Amino acid sequence: MSGRGGAPPPPSDAQIRMQPRRGNNNTIHPVLGPTPPGGGAGSSASSSASNNPAALYSELVAKHYRKWFPWLIPVFVVINVAMFLITMYINDCTNNSVSCFAGFLGRFSFQPLKENPLLGPSSTTLEKMGALDANKVVHEHQGWRLVTCMWLHGGILHLLANMLSLVVIGIRLEQEFGFVRIGLLYVISGLGGSLLSALFLRSNISVGASGALFGLLGGMLSELITNWSIYANKVVSFITLVVIIAINLAMGLLPHVDNFAHIGGFLSGFFLGFVFLIRPQFGWVNQRYAGQGHSPSSPKPKFKTYQCVLWVISLIILIVGFTFALVMLFRGVNLNEHCSWCHYMSCVPTSKWSCNSQPASCVVSNH
Repeated sequence: MSGRGGAPPPPSDAQIRMQPRRGNNNTIHPVLGPTPPGGGAGSSASSSASNNPAALYSELVAKHYRKWFPWLIPVFVVINVAMFLITMYINDCTNNSVSCFAGFLGRFSFQPLKENPLLGPSSTTLEKMGALDANKVVHEHQGWRLVTCMWLHGGILHLLANMLSLVVIGIRLEQEFGFVRIGLLYVISGLGGSLLSALFLRSNISVGASGALFGLLGGMLSELITNWSIYANKVVSFITLVVIIAINLAMGLLPHVDNFAHIGGFLSGFFLGFVFLIRPQFGWVNQRYAGQGHSPSSPKPKFKTYQCVLWVISLIILIVGFTFALVMLFRGVNLNEHCSWCHYMSCVPTSKWSCNSQPASCVVSNH
């Protein structure tokens, strides 16, 4: 069983702190309806802008934009938990195995620890439920496994780690950018992780939400880059985020971890962030709201030129990349035959462990 994400530790509070400071944490999503009158707020806002533009940006955003209520991420958590319970019910260890761990749980008991130390079902059950199996995707035309695998988990430890990560990262992002953009970012990143995994891991089945979770991390990084000019403390935020991502990717070099899903999810989320998470710039927000009642001589653009360039380039890369990956996958191409060293991106053998895995073993995708 090849899990997506070896077992990188779930993000700690550091992943909250690394989020760029945005004043009082308000978002940039416009409230539908008439714009509130300017009045004297314009002059006071203008004076504070000269002292602290970042604070003014947050103040204007707080007045004229709303914070989204996060409901989609909790729904994703419920779906993942429900799928795990259904998987354990179908697994029915007490009737299908000689010895089960925690047998008092009845048909919800776990496979023997020697078989699955993550406290979960057998690889056979996971495959039945929709785990990613590249051979079935290619030769039996079961492309749906590219999506279903991200809702399955190898064990309760795997599930808890990923759901904690999803709540810590996803709630904040959904509050800022809304359920549509974050939902698309999550699902498309998960698909990107599954595609890269299927192109390289041909003898294992893979489950886990880590590809999608790494997509959220990638989106956070590109969001910081594309909205660089509106942030304070951006260098510290950037370094912290890069370190967190690097540590999690490094953990994916352990055996029985699908680091290809991590890498594919991260790259997908990184480029999707430039497309979905672009923010209006300070000059435009200040001119539109702080200077109400005045006709500016030189209107400010809503987005900077570099933001638009990154948007176009990223969209092209995403379209070309996903098209190439899908074509190569369904043509049965094994990228290991064209890249002799790429397998080291998922596992590095040492004197302590081997990277050789048995066919049909399960790789978990942990974050």
